Amino acid sequence: MLTTILFDLDGTLVPFFQDDFIKSYFSALVRHMTPLGLDGEKISKAIWKGTMAMVANDGAMTNRQLFWNVFAKELGIQALSLESHLEDFYLHDFDSVRSVLKENVDRGELIDGLRAKGYGLVLATTPIFPLTAIETRLAWVGLTAEDFDLVTTYENCRHSKPNVDYYRDILKTIGMEAPNCLMIGNNPVDDMAAIETGMSAFLVTNYIENPDNHPIAPYPHGTFRDLEAVLARIPDISK
Repeated sequence: MLTTILFDLDGTLVPFFQDDFIKSYFSALVRHMTPLGLDGEKISKAIWKGTMAMVANDGAMTNRQLFWNVFAKELGIQALSLESHLEDFYLHDFDSVRSVLKENVDRGELIDGLRAKGYGLVLATTPIFPLTAIETRLAWVGLTAEDFDLVTTYENCRHSKPNVDYYRDILKTIGMEAPNCLMIGNNPVDDMAAIETGMSAFLVTNYIENPDNHPIAPYPHGTFRDLEAVLARIPDISK
């Protein structure tokens, strides 16, 4: 029986294309860092290398620890002092990146409805950002971290998508069996990897992230409106 629903964030709950987001994100980051006397290009390169390291994390340390190890290796040990500046960026200037949104939506009604039906909810967003950055993006669609039982962040994860261990870690954390869970996302590689654990899945196609044109026919898929119709039909398990 389905008891828990996992949602990807970028391109799934939040309506934008990933390439647009990345360009706007790094542009805003450089604007924030340059007045501090920092080389924006070097900062961007170091962040990108740290991000790739998190994606390949073997679980030896948290994604946060791994990111800052790589970041400091690229820029020198003094770069560790920049964490507070990045935190400030995510709390303030990062909000300007909302300009990449392709539509204004409020996901509150959907999430509240699922909660009322008794379902556990996980925000299974790729854990390469701190919680502050995720909270900012959630606010763009009328949500908060408190709407979910678990939010995967770079602070609390040791793996990343598409590593199946990322999904196994979620199952362990929430104490659920895979057949009781549904993963919803917009990437046939990163998000549909959840199927390897035994979860079911739904691929949202509005802002699909599929640069290598992987086949999507093997997966239940459709627009976000199609997804809402599917979720409207699931039973109330709150009683």
